[in-house]
Amino acid sequence: MLVVGGGLVGLTAALLLRHHGLDVTLLEKRERTSAQPKARRLHMRSLEVFREIGLAATVREAARELADHDHMATGRTLAESAQLPLWQPPGGAGETVEVSPELPCLIAQDVLEPVLRDAALAAGADVRFGVEVVGIKQDEDGVFADLGEHGQLLASHAIAADGARSPIREALGITRSGRGAVGEPLVSVYFSADLDDVVRGREFNLCTIEHPDAPGVLVSIGGVRWVFMAGGPVDRDWPRVLRTALGIPAPDLEVHSVLPWQPEMLVADRFGDGRVFLAGDAAHVMPPFAASGANTGIADVHNLAWKLAAAIGGQSGPGLLASYDAERRPAGWFAAEQSTMRADDPGGTGPGHAHPYVLAAGGFQYREGALVGDGVVEPVDDFVPTGRAGTRIPHLWLDDGRSRSTLDESGPGWALAVAGDPDGWTRPELLAYRLVADFLPAGQALLVRPDDIVAWRGDPGDALKVMRRLMSLEQM
Repeated sequence: MLVVGGGLVGLTAALLLRHHGLDVTLLEKRERTSAQPKARRLHMRSLEVFREIGLAATVREAARELADHDHMATGRTLAESAQLPLWQPPGGAGETVEVSPELPCLIAQDVLEPVLRDAALAAGADVRFGVEVVGIKQDEDGVFADLGEHGQLLASHAIAADGARSPIREALGITRSGRGAVGEPLVSVYFSADLDDVVRGREFNLCTIEHPDAPGVLVSIGGVRWVFMAGGPVDRDWPRVLRTALGIPAPDLEVHSVLPWQPEMLVADRFGDGRVFLAGDAAHVMPPFAASGANTGIADVHNLAWKLAAAIGGQSGPGLLASYDAERRPAGWFAAEQSTMRADDPGGTGPGHAHPYVLAAGGFQYREGALVGDGVVEPVDDFVPTGRAGTRIPHLWLDDGRSRSTLDESGPGWALAVAGDPDGWTRPELLAYRLVADFLPAGQALLVRPDDIVAWRGDPGDALKVMRRLMSLEQM
């Protein structure tokens, strides 16, 4: 297996492919991991993916500097800002809804990427930075990557996680659709300053600055590192603008980079071509206002890795790999559309806005692909998971110590959740476990794919037959 791109999505792809027992080579043209903070928020669904491969605790340890920065804040300047209360969706009786075994976390991309790179190397992936793929061809035998002065590489399949400008997507002639530019161009100013005395006791994720001479959003990166996002021209006296926004002299302030950028909404019209598959920004770009970009890319490769393992291992027909496009392209469009809506309406309360947990807990429902649906569609404006086909299995604790979740039972294999005693339904290909849930009638079962998606629900005696048909995608 070949992965092109050593960012968050490419590195996660390498880890997941190794988790499923595949040999993998990752190539990245940069000499090192990201020098910019960029993406920061990992949704709970992404942490669930890292939990599956034993990496969630390591990620949280690396994210400890931002552990208390979940709040939002606002004010004329940072010095005058006030921390806003956390928004927590209530349960039926006002209790907090527990939707995942993992909480979301904030971690800057330049901190997370080295963690993932080291983990991929430890897992046995061949990770090569400073190697550019300058051309790619494929035939019935595999994918041939031209590495320029580094020679050639042959792989059975390839994942292109090579960014928004993806040379591989362009070479394959895959077009994109969508709104294109969203709003006005923005500038991200990456700087350092010791602001502990100003921020202490009212830590934040984002702080909206309302000063008329320096409006923008201040972003916590960790320690003395910050990003200020603003509109207007790139060529400005940024130290002066920043000190105005902060409302303090900040004598140690140092600007590290000034990056202009344009929020966009574009989704590839195909997520694959033969043996090559697009993931992450190569497949979809979106405004950052729902923090869904990297998280959607992580979900892409979580969906794809087990399908590639089944195909390469001769355990599935070609239709299983085709289901990647059928499932993830609508999911990518949904995430990009929701992110765009939040760019237009930051409050996220307008018509059509998905419930935040639908975005953060993988609540998008696949309508077709490697599943057998029953025609029931989960709402997106509310979070009421009922284990329908095409959705992530609802999180429920399976032990009194609250250490084992329903989400821990699948991956890298399939699982069968049975309402009642599951002992009679254990098969070599399926791990059966008892599930006590109001939404599942006694004696009924949920067939759960390696990516935690419910593939089917029905009589447990039919589960093995359904799984085998889904793997080959034969007619049901």
